[in-house]
Amino acid sequence: MTSELVLDNAKVVLRDRVLDGHVVCRGGEIVEVGEGPASVPGARDLEGDFLLPGLVELHTDNLERYVSPRPGVRWPIMPALVAHDAQLAAAGITTVLDALAIVDIDEAAQRRGETSVRGSMLHEAALTISAAREDGLLRADHFLHLRCEVSYAEVVEVCEQLLGSPLVRLISVMDHTPGQRQFTKVEHYYTYYQSRFGFNSAEMDALVERRVSDRQRYSDANRRRVVALCRDRNLPLASHDDATVEHVMESLDLGMSVAEFPTTVEAAALAHERGMAVIMGAPNVVRGGSHSGNVSASTLAAARTLDILSSDYMPVSLLHAAFLLRDDHGLDLAAAVAMVSATPARAIGLEDRGEIATGQRADLVRARRVGEFPVVREVWRGGARIV
Repeated sequence: MTSELVLDNAKVVLRDRVLDGHVVCRGGEIVEVGEGPASVPGARDLEGDFLLPGLVELHTDNLERYVSPRPGVRWPIMPALVAHDAQLAAAGITTVLDALAIVDIDEAAQRRGETSVRGSMLHEAALTISAAREDGLLRADHFLHLRCEVSYAEVVEVCEQLLGSPLVRLISVMDHTPGQRQFTKVEHYYTYYQSRFGFNSAEMDALVERRVSDRQRYSDANRRRVVALCRDRNLPLASHDDATVEHVMESLDLGMSVAEFPTTVEAAALAHERGMAVIMGAPNVVRGGSHSGNVSASTLAAARTLDILSSDYMPVSLLHAAFLLRDDHGLDLAAAVAMVSATPARAIGLEDRGEIATGQRADLVRARRVGEFPVVREVWRGGARIV
């Protein structure tokens, strides 16, 4: 017998408008979207709450916080993943690309005689996510996003190993060395990493010298080799922290279709104009600015050069930011919600989800406004309630 889910009396957020109506799902798929009450017995009354498409997250390293909940503490990967997954689902995220960083720059861990969290969890996390999917242990639909730090000597070798997984949906090419991109102003690099690692001035000077040397030795060649690997597999590529027109033109020349976290108005505007999907952090919207002194996501939203939001390190920020863009920056709610659903789904080739329309997967979120904050009350993935 085919299961049926009928959700009635909702503010249904469609791709282009908000409809007071109902949604009928059958067999994990949306089969009807209509105005007014549903003429179906057993309809579930949503009491005028918002009904939104399941959120799609392209870049979150939130899993790292569960693997290492305290400095020097390592939690087993499987329970860490299950806890991370539950937090995502409770935030309305039904599809997620877990961002795994191919980099090893945790100097504080190395000073304690430990490997970095990212370095130690990388391969095990990829395998565990795959196993947990197969065993039906996860609420959200998990895929992989490989973040390739081109100044890291072994990035190409490690990337090639992980590309064997069919879960890989996106590759981003990063350069977090001082003087580059996110840290064009070297003083921002000092501020960020000195507080993170607890280094004194001499130790920071030595770190900066090592990182500049790594960039000079590895970055250019590694960038070209990572791009070639992805082209061979027809995988979407993202630039990261483009700061200048030259950065964006290089990204376009390399065939990148996504611009993650551009750091200036000029870089974001050009990337958007040339057809790249511009991603900014939802925490940037909620907090009212960048934590590292770069361009505000709200500024790009006001200029209509922002396409996608990512929760990055705070899952609950994703839906909150979409509503704030509506409230504070004049975006239509449907357009703001598309930034966290349909647009990210299409950016990585997932055509079956991200909007409330017939034929789409029944990935749905019920939310109610409490003040300015949208509280997630229920979540369905493929028509099955997961929250």
